Amino acid sequence: MTAVKSAMLPGDSLLYGHKKPGDFMDCYAKPTACSLEEVAQRMMTFPAWVSQLMRLRNALVKPFGISTHFAASETIGIFPVISRSENEIILGTDDKHLDFRISIMVRDGMAYAATWVRTKNLFGRFYLRAIMPFHILIVRRSVARA
Repeated sequence: MTAVKSAMLPGDSLLYGHKKPGDFMDCYAKPTACSLEEVAQRMMTFPAWVSQLMRLRNALVKPFGISTHFAASETIGIFPVISRSENEIILGTDDKHLDFRISIMVRDGMAYAATWVRTKNLFGRFYLRAIMPFHILIVRRSVARA
């Protein structure tokens, strides 16, 4: 299995339209022979331990009025589809503590997963810091499934 590596998201990503100074963005990549749709489905199909973490997250943030369910006409996994292009799908949502987007891109035989976050308040900054170790682990393992 090819190792997942930290990477630069290609410059033509739709995600760059959101990024401003102070925003968080990371990206991981690995070679793939799969289509964009297949990569997206593989990345967003989480193992049971991630689903359990999400249930715990939902229980912890619900008292603060943070969204625990993302309503959308189209989703991949649990995340709403925001936009699509020929080689990229953008998932995400906006909430009162932060906005986030996930880019899943397949280009030149590489699968990329990037996350962009804009925090809106102190709780958002705390939340982002608290989930970061889980975020890195989950994203890297998601990309490995591509």
